[in-house]
Amino acid sequence: MSRHTLSVLVENKPGVLARIAGLFSRRGFNIDSLAVGPTEHDDVSRMTIVVNVEDSPLEQVTKQLNKLVEVLKIVELDPSGSVQRELLLVKVRADLETRSHVLETVQLFRAKVVDVAPDAVTIEATGNAEKLDALLRVLEPFGIRELVQSGMVAVGRGPRSITDRSLRPVDRPA
Repeated sequence: MSRHTLSVLVENKPGVLARIAGLFSRRGFNIDSLAVGPTEHDDVSRMTIVVNVEDSPLEQVTKQLNKLVEVLKIVELDPSGSVQRELLLVKVRADLETRSHVLETVQLFRAKVVDVAPDAVTIEATGNAEKLDALLRVLEPFGIRELVQSGMVAVGRGPRSITDRSLRPVDRPA
């Protein structure tokens, strides 16, 4: 199996996320990561979906996605041709003894401290999955108290945009 990142432009309407997630579920595919948010167009949202599947079943799923009225465009993003990032918030035990070591680690990974308590710090980090995994491995000995990680968001490199052309829904045959 191989990892695929899909950038899916959809109409910004209630129920679209459920329909798309249901399509993957009916096919028996697990979604590794899913992030949804607005785009530069008020009526369009972008879904970044990461799945581990073979090429042939992925093609079947994208064909099924294209049949959904709310789906405007689907692009598979190649890791080398796109910028991919995740967000991590992690609360780490940091008493007076260990705080300086935790802060050094934060600087090393170009992360930042976003909250400080007497016995803990909350760290924000962005990057690819490998960078965030490495940060967590280094922070683990200090004691991770709480952790939340976003799904991947991605955009193609260069000046082109998948929203360049008109994204108005086309008339589809009944």
